[in-house]
Amino acid sequence: MGGLPAPDALLGVDEAEVDAGPETRLWQLEATHHGQRLDKVLATLVPVFSRSHLQGLVAAGEVRLDGVVSLQPSRKVRAGQTLHVSLVPPAEARAFTPEAMALEVVYEDAHLLVIHKPAGLVVHPAAGNWSGTLLNGLLARDPSAAHLPRAGIVHRLDKDTSGLMVVGRTLEAVTALVRDLAARDIHRRYLALAHGDVGRQPFTVDAPVGRDPAVRVRMAVTASGKPARTDVLPVACRDGISALRCVLHTGRTHQIRVHLSHRGHPLVADAVYGGRPALGMQRQALHAAELDLCHPINRQPLCFAVAPPPDFAAAWALVAPP
Repeated sequence: MGGLPAPDALLGVDEAEVDAGPETRLWQLEATHHGQRLDKVLATLVPVFSRSHLQGLVAAGEVRLDGVVSLQPSRKVRAGQTLHVSLVPPAEARAFTPEAMALEVVYEDAHLLVIHKPAGLVVHPAAGNWSGTLLNGLLARDPSAAHLPRAGIVHRLDKDTSGLMVVGRTLEAVTALVRDLAARDIHRRYLALAHGDVGRQPFTVDAPVGRDPAVRVRMAVTASGKPARTDVLPVACRDGISALRCVLHTGRTHQIRVHLSHRGHPLVADAVYGGRPALGMQRQALHAAELDLCHPINRQPLCFAVAPPPDFAAAWALVAPP
């Protein structure tokens, strides 16, 4: 496993351009450019950027011909014209940029970091969230994380799920944590609030989870999915909402959300899977409350627990009073 690639390896953008801000370049067009589309000429002159990104720069007013902003990528250029371009890098070029942020650290040593992720924080950079992620914060907190795969992140929580996450701080620790996750030796327990009365008896949802063939931004129980198992322990039910403890045996994307929705009990305020806002919750009612693992280096058992944030705690108390 290697370290994180630098931005230029990912996107064809010089690291200096990302750090120093937009670079400006000036050309006088030659006879070979005469009669060609503006975006095609740009793709020839600036091959480190994709043609679609260059078209975006034209539309954003970052390209001038003879000192006049040109907003049409299809415009034909003439030999002798002066072409001026402000090379604003694509947003994804900042995906691996350190960004200082406050992180609630539950445990830390030379090899391991356990954090309490707040709801609303994205874990990995991706389309629509190229900055302000946990990965960016980890890179700012510890520059050596840049040499680790995904800055040491070995599992994730959804953006609107709060709770415990473990992060490796050395390659040896990351390797061991990934191995333990695959062996299901890291145990994660969640609190959840779901619509409907699930009954009083514990039950298990053992159903494969994969990409929803009808709605690609969702996951679903599907025969072509990967094996997934969730144990569900009912705690209380009030006014049509159940308070649950959930134990993950696998860690598929959106697993608890999908499994409970599949059983007809979507999470409160989980709009993606049919959950309606209730009890003041405006984001999916899911909290990663407990995390048990063996230390990746010395193999000593470690157990962590964190209380849910105020919005979830208040909603939970309405269903399962202390």
